[in-house]
Amino acid sequence: MASPRNNARLRLVGGTEAVAQKPAREPGAASALDDASLVSLARDGHASAFESLYRRHAGFALNVAARIQGNTSDVEDVVHDAFLRAHQRLSELREPALFRSWLGSIVVRLVRSRMRRRRLLAALGIASVEPVDLDSIAAPDASPEIRAQLAQVYALLNTLPADDRIAWTLRYIERHRLEVVADLAGCSLATVKRRIVRAQAFLASHFVPPFAEDSP
Repeated sequence: MASPRNNARLRLVGGTEAVAQKPAREPGAASALDDASLVSLARDGHASAFESLYRRHAGFALNVAARIQGNTSDVEDVVHDAFLRAHQRLSELREPALFRSWLGSIVVRLVRSRMRRRRLLAALGIASVEPVDLDSIAAPDASPEIRAQLAQVYALLNTLPADDRIAWTLRYIERHRLEVVADLAGCSLATVKRRIVRAQAFLASHFVPPFAEDSP
């Protein structure tokens, strides 16, 4: 399989969204197949089928990683590793039609591990906390007020436990339904609700982001 990191170039845009540039278009025959069919073919050893899954979902994976982190540091490596793990564990995917959300959960786990490791190194004085990269999450034409709000929100998110930060970001930045957030975070619906409530209470006590108006 070709290395995924060579097949897509990250370009993030959007006021409070991070959108990856679309990878190369799938070949005509592959584009007509659904994810379940491509997974089945990939399990049978068809490398081109898995490459089609990469082309179809690389942008989604890049977005998830960048939005959670608040920057694009190492996100291509994270996504590359996520696709490698997915390829190695295709036999574990019980519902092939849900490849996208399954891949997303792998990305979330890798980002969580990276964030925890980075925070530990920072606490030990071995590394510094990564700054928010506004250019990766704000639109080029975003107003100074929007950029300031994003900077404040992500600075506060940096102080939260990784699990709470991930749950809140998937809910309010990615705008996923609670059930999807739970799947991506790999926890129960009740657990993800508690994490979101904790994060929201903390943010609300310091700053009320304009894009977090509904309750869990």
